[in-house]
Amino acid sequence: MHARTWLSALSLPLVAVFTVPVLQQGNPPKPQATSAKVLPQDPLAGLSDIQDVLALVQQNYVDPPDMEKVVSGGVQAVLERSNPLNSYLTAEDLRLPDPGPAEAGLIVVKRGIYATVVAVIPGGTAAKAGIQAGDVIRKVDGDSVGRLSAWALERRLRGTDGSSLDLYRYNATGDLTKTTVLRTRITPGAVVLKQGQGALHVSLPDLAPGRAEELRRVLAAADRSQTLVLDLRQCLNGSLEEAAAVAGLLGAKGTFGTLQEAGKPGREIPVAGSGTPFSRLALLTGRSTLGAPEVLVACLKKGGAKTFGERTAGLAVERTRFALKQGGAVDLVSRRWLGLGGEKLDRQGVAPDQALRLTDTDDPLAKVLGALQAPVPSTPVPAKAS
Repeated sequence: MHARTWLSALSLPLVAVFTVPVLQQGNPPKPQATSAKVLPQDPLAGLSDIQDVLALVQQNYVDPPDMEKVVSGGVQAVLERSNPLNSYLTAEDLRLPDPGPAEAGLIVVKRGIYATVVAVIPGGTAAKAGIQAGDVIRKVDGDSVGRLSAWALERRLRGTDGSSLDLYRYNATGDLTKTTVLRTRITPGAVVLKQGQGALHVSLPDLAPGRAEELRRVLAAADRSQTLVLDLRQCLNGSLEEAAAVAGLLGAKGTFGTLQEAGKPGREIPVAGSGTPFSRLALLTGRSTLGAPEVLVACLKKGGAKTFGERTAGLAVERTRFALKQGGAVDLVSRRWLGLGGEKLDRQGVAPDQALRLTDTDDPLAKVLGALQAPVPSTPVPAKAS
């Protein structure tokens, strides 16, 4: 019997243990008339099923099974059903040395036996090799993605400077191809400003500490009566605090967003600072707009900015590592960022006001200005029945 069969057998009772009591609390059954006294259900009763499964595996499997792998695989299956970013780490995993400072230049999200490329860092070796957001990876260095946790997969993408990485991926045509990329040290790009006719185009690569101050310096001499096009298509991760500072710099006020954390009430994040807004603000978003930049888009969009491009990645979450008594650990998605309207940005991302596909040869500023000036098609009003 294949190992994945045992993982499924283990994961089902584990899922039941943790989800059934929650579902019952969220949707309590309607009271029914009965004379018999209903005994409270033991929420840990499903643990006996897990013990039975483990005993059956150990006693009846045709080959002596590696019980440590069976148990850890079952736990990993349960974690991934909750969120694909969750990971189970053994004590041996935690003792592994750092793989190295170099990276392949792409960000992926594991989904079952595949990993989807959600972002490709401009100028990195993955981009030069032709890998694009939306490509699907099946194997990494010959190993199936399905056997790797999110933590292990992210680790595989890193290594020593100049080391090679083999990716087996499905490209846009559906062909499975092998692509070899070299891991390199990637230096974060700078904020780039381009002046157009009565408009500015600013590319923001991330929201790492110091980006708000860098953007303030870039825009210090800018004429605020112009249109500002803020390009966030390749804006990858960063801090919520830095994102709030950028929002304040662009004229946002009040609440920036809400941080939702397990077991705690939602915490509103205020806009940091107050800047002078531009006469018109437009945002360019894409599938590589992920993390804290998604909260920035939601905030500025709520404040009146027009958004163009593609829906954002839907990865506005944070993970926390929790140590386990036996020496391992679990990485769990423990925080979620909500938009000003209460949108769960990790589930739906932010949809643009107008879809806009741009090629590498397109002028983004000209494209956005053309979309801003185009008349909005009116919705016909149905005639009243006589």
